[in-house]
Amino acid sequence: MRAWLALIGMVMSVPPAIDAQLKRDSGVNFFEYSILAQLADAPDRALQMSRLSTLSGGSLSRLSHAASRLECAGLLRRRALVGEPRSTELVLTDRGLAALEAAAPDHVREARRLVFDVLTREQVIQLHGIALALTRAASPETAEAIAHLIAERHLSDD
Repeated sequence: MRAWLALIGMVMSVPPAIDAQLKRDSGVNFFEYSILAQLADAPDRALQMSRLSTLSGGSLSRLSHAASRLECAGLLRRRALVGEPRSTELVLTDRGLAALEAAAPDHVREARRLVFDVLTREQVIQLHGIALALTRAASPETAEAIAHLIAERHLSDD
């Protein structure tokens, strides 16, 4: 019960704190920031919406609404995939990349302050394993997409 209450406390406090910082300093919420960040790291700064919804942790409907807001702001654009009917990808614009680059330092500083600065290196490694196990239980497709992304980007614990 102690672990469960601690987990609930973390889930109820850390994501809203990160979201508030991004809204205050950059005018985007954490979900929108995640979309921009995934696009920035993708080849040609473009991803199919179905893959992006998995990587950003939102439904296609939520992604579509967020994409509309970001598109109106000139931060991304939609593009139909040639040869794939009913498939759309989102493409990060130069303006979107600039907005992401402007938001990143404060976001990274806040993530470090709230998560990584309060943990030892060993705890960060444990956090990775625990978070991935919980994600696998709740959303195997998201866990698989994250594992693929980690391997694709050759990310290590360092």
